[in-house]
Order: sequence, then structure tokens, then C-alpha cells
Amino acid sequence: MTTSPTPGPDVPPVVVLNGPTASGKTAVAVALAQALAASGRPAEIVNADSMLVYRGMDIGTAKPTLAERGGVTHHLIDIMDVTDTASVAEFQTLAREAITGCRTRGAVPVLVGGSALYVRAIVDDFDFPGTDPAVRARWEERLAEVGAPALHEELARRSPSAAAGILPGNGRRIVRALEVIELTGHFEPVIPDRRYAIGPVAQLGLGLPRDDLDERIEARVGRMWEAGFVDEVRGLIPLGLRDGLTASRALGYRQILAFLDGQTDEEEARQATVVRTRQFARKQLGWFRRDPRIVWTNAPGASEDVGRVVEWALSELGIQGERGDASAPARG
Repeated sequence: MTTSPTPGPDVPPVVVLNGPTASGKTAVAVALAQALAASGRPAEIVNADSMLVYRGMDIGTAKPTLAERGGVTHHLIDIMDVTDTASVAEFQTLAREAITGCRTRGAVPVLVGGSALYVRAIVDDFDFPGTDPAVRARWEERLAEVGAPALHEELARRSPSAAAGILPGNGRRIVRALEVIELTGHFEPVIPDRRYAIGPVAQLGLGLPRDDLDERIEARVGRMWEAGFVDEVRGLIPLGLRDGLTASRALGYRQILAFLDGQTDEEEARQATVVRTRQFARKQLGWFRRDPRIVWTNAPGASEDVGRVVEWALSELGIQGERGDASAPARG
């Protein structure tokens, strides 16, 4: 398992649990943290899903309930209002602070990630250009005046390569690109080399066939609708959901807002959520599969299968588990 240089013999590794939406990461992460604790190694979970940070966005993000968290401490959940804008750079800072806190307490940080970009920003040597509130505000005003497609044309004139990598409707990313260009004179959307920046890291992945993934996603979206997803979105509108540049674009929330605005009917919104989530999950899995440092196993198929995955994870970490030798050193 690939690791970065270890800063000290007693520094717990960051255990990264990767996998697409609906692969069972939440259940496995909680069970793994509990198993680590049973082996004498306290563990805490650090969220790497950009949408779980929003208060009130529970059903549509499959946010684990307090009961589902199983008594395990979770970080970076419910820390922002829906009107706040989340950025990868800010998330990197918050997650690394949480990881440092875990290690200070002697706890193993279990980073649970749904976005390869967010995971890599947290664990790898990954620097971001600075920001300037005044410059950002000026471009956001321009976005409000002319709209995202027109601003995308402006970006294309300034940096064709940057515009080629950003959808014309993604106003938030267009504004950020224009801000970076103004501050630095260029925009190079280059992903850096894979090099850990936070000490020892062990990356595990949950994979599954495409047909199984598609079925799980459709079933999950159905459960969300049954649980009151539409009412959740309706209740967040008075709290400013429409004004949230990040929150309003979340999968499902965007589609339901379109339904509530009369642009589509409810069944079309539900089906659109299924389709977009499937597309996103395939993109996630594709990004994760490109990282040779991730060690893979089959995603759990049922609740009783979680134990199999946890035993596999403990083995990959060099730990025999609750019934084994708790003194075995964790690899990574």
C-alpha cells in the first residue's frame, strides 16, 4: 500500500474509504471505526462529501442519522447554512484540521469520500490559488447581470483551455476561473502528481458492477422520495436554498427546485435525479479507478456483508480485528 513519509512512529494513518454513491461507504466506515476501537485504536470519521456540510440537507444527501453514526464521532457534517458557498480549498483546510485533531487525540482518522477531487485535495500535495473577496464579488455581480453562458464566453476569450473544462451553466466555477486569471494572469486546471501531504495514508475502495450500481441508485432515490425529499427541499427554500451557489446545485435538490418552479413534473424530477446520480457515480468510480494507490474490494451487498468488508479492511491495515492481535501495527 502506497504511503507518504511517516512524520513519527506514533502518528495514526489516515484511512481513506473511497467509492461511488450508494456503495455502502457510510455503513462500512462506522463499522470499521467501531472495529478499530474494539482493537484498542479509537477512530473518528471525517466527512469528505461536500454536501453533507449543509444543515437541513439530510434526505437528499443520505446524511447518516445520529443512530446510523453508531456513537462514532463525525466531523464536517452540518457546519454550514444552505446559503454558504463551499469550496474545495476551504474543505481542504477544514478536513486537514479535523485530521490533525484526531491524531492529536490518538484517534485514527477515517476519511469517507464521495468526490475524488475532494479526497485528493485533502490527502495529496494539492495547492490552490489565492482568493480576493473584492475580485470575486465583482465577477459574481457580473454573473448576476449577464448570466452564466455570457460569462462563459468572456472566460473563453481570456482562457480557451479553462473554458473548455467548465460547463457554460456552471456560474460558480466560471467566476472562480475568472478570479484566478485576474489574480495570477493564467488559469491552469492541472491535477498535481499523486503525492501524500499529510503523513501515512491507507486508501481502500468499494467497487461494484455498473448494473448493480444503477439498481442501487434507483432504489436509493425511491427511498428518498418516500422519506419526504420534496418536502425537505420545500422547507429549505425559506432558508435561502435558491441563493446557495453550491447547495442549490446538489443532485436531487436542483431537480426538485425545477419541479417546484413548474419547469417539470414530479416524476420527471425523480427520473432526472436517478439519471444524474448514475452519471455522477460512474464519473466518481472512473476517477477513483485511476488512482493506483487504492486497494479495492467488492462493496457490501447486504447489512451482514459489511462485516466481510470490515475484516478485509482490518487485514489491509495489518490488524487482525477484535478477536485477533490488537498490537499488530497498522500499515500505511
